[in-house]
Amino acid sequence: MSISVLQAQLFFLAFTRIMAVIIHVPALGGQNIPSQVRIGLGMTLALVLLPTQPTPTDLAVIGSFAFGIAIAKEIIIGTLIGFAADLAFGAIQIAGSAMGMGSGFESGRIFNPALGESGSAFDQIFVMTAAMVFLVLDGHHLVLIALQNTFNAVPLNGNLPFNGLESVLKMTSTFISAGVHMALPVMAALFLTDLTLGLLARVAPQVQVYFLGLPVKVVVAMIAMGMTFAVVFPYLGSLFKSMAENMLLFVK
Repeated sequence: MSISVLQAQLFFLAFTRIMAVIIHVPALGGQNIPSQVRIGLGMTLALVLLPTQPTPTDLAVIGSFAFGIAIAKEIIIGTLIGFAADLAFGAIQIAGSAMGMGSGFESGRIFNPALGESGSAFDQIFVMTAAMVFLVLDGHHLVLIALQNTFNAVPLNGNLPFNGLESVLKMTSTFISAGVHMALPVMAALFLTDLTLGLLARVAPQVQVYFLGLPVKVVVAMIAMGMTFAVVFPYLGSLFKSMAENMLLFVK
């Protein structure tokens, strides 16, 4: 079977868009996944998804300069699509950081390979639990389906979706508020703990409130996060299920 130059160009354009998307999904192409695995996954998806896309019969071989412009456009489109996945996991990271802010875990920040940023152990517990929920709910399948539908919304070497910029701004504010809402129960518990310790310091000045407060806040934060999971799990499910819809919303 012979492969024409046009088919090779379309394959590389599809591969470029797919790679620009999956690197934003920690479960598919995060920083902790080797580059060889990410490239192999991108090539496999391009081989699977490209034959399902109709190839225009009147499309000629793309010139060198135009092909370079087409690659840049696919990178922009893929980054815009993957930004929806980035927002979902970014909201989870915001929630984890807000939960651990006053718990005493912030003093021991370590590198989180899943997100490529440093964070406390409290953050990583929440992020890793959310990633497990993402896989259990088949979120990776929803992302792949949405990725396939993006080729119908924006064909290869198509125009840039300038109409999606307004949706990006609205969705960013929505996910930031979602992250804060998920962290509110733990933040409220820690605030009440600080208030109680402050009143204790006024009532009994001889008590070393500072040294007493460190282990107390750690215990309160862990208990509050455990109780919050019962409420957060359904919320995470809706967050991940809407992520695939948002990926398409950005390019419409």
